[in-house]
Amino acid sequence: MYLYGLEKFLSEPLIKLIKNTEELDKLQEIRIRIGKPIILGINNNEFLKDYIPKEEELKSIVQRFSSYSLYAFDEEIRQGYITIKGGHRIGICGSCVVEKDRIKTIKNISSINIRICRQIKGCADKIMPFLIEQGDIMNTIIISPPKCGKTTLIRDITRNVSNGIKGMITGKKVSVIDERSEISGCYLGVPQMDVGIRTDVLDSCPKSYGISMAIRSMAPEVIVSDEIGTYRDMENIILALNSGVKVITTIHGYDEKDLYRRPVFKEIMDNKVFTRAIILSNAKGVGTVEYIYDFNSNNKI
Repeated sequence: MYLYGLEKFLSEPLIKLIKNTEELDKLQEIRIRIGKPIILGINNNEFLKDYIPKEEELKSIVQRFSSYSLYAFDEEIRQGYITIKGGHRIGICGSCVVEKDRIKTIKNISSINIRICRQIKGCADKIMPFLIEQGDIMNTIIISPPKCGKTTLIRDITRNVSNGIKGMITGKKVSVIDERSEISGCYLGVPQMDVGIRTDVLDSCPKSYGISMAIRSMAPEVIVSDEIGTYRDMENIILALNSGVKVITTIHGYDEKDLYRRPVFKEIMDNKVFTRAIILSNAKGVGTVEYIYDFNSNNKI
């Protein structure tokens, strides 16, 4: 594990600082800001470190992350991040250069947030029986507040659906619409996370385009996406269902009642688009499954 492959990008003092931190296996993010203390996110807690990076150090870290060519990552930088080998995502803040009402790039980088991409294989095993009916996956939505493990969970569900589970479900053709490069953690278009042998990924692709693209070109049996929330997202989910494709997705929220309260979800709720909801929290640690909800019976199971 060491530092999840990040040690080659960081300075020696910073490596030593992080290495001597307890519960390193639960490290979630490293926030580096010029002239301010390093902050480590561990198991949803913040730890301020007695180390203040200078501008030259941050600049060197960013250069290493981008292989000394930020221009090669222009498209990602416009979205505010860089994805590196291993699937880790580096959030970037600084001076935004705007051209024709669109962010062209970010310069004078003053802070970064290194988000650790960690795969936990098997974390979905116990809930898979509740998502499968007569050998097929049910339309499923994961409802979770931020930092409660929804991306980690949907990644493992994807792997299981793609590979198949003996005696439960045969492997399905899966298309992942990975708008934020988080589910598969693609680096140069190649998934760094194990999302299954029958999975194709449209990386950094808006769901509003990617779902229809995948249906036309890859003939998936299941579409997986992260963090739906717009009317256009809803239209494309309905398109997938009308094409006979199953859908697994996530939203930010606290429970199934959040879906009923938001006008954007009214149509899919009225038409009972989803069969199952997985409700997550961090009550007993990241990834706590509070319960599974059945929309047909309107009951917890």
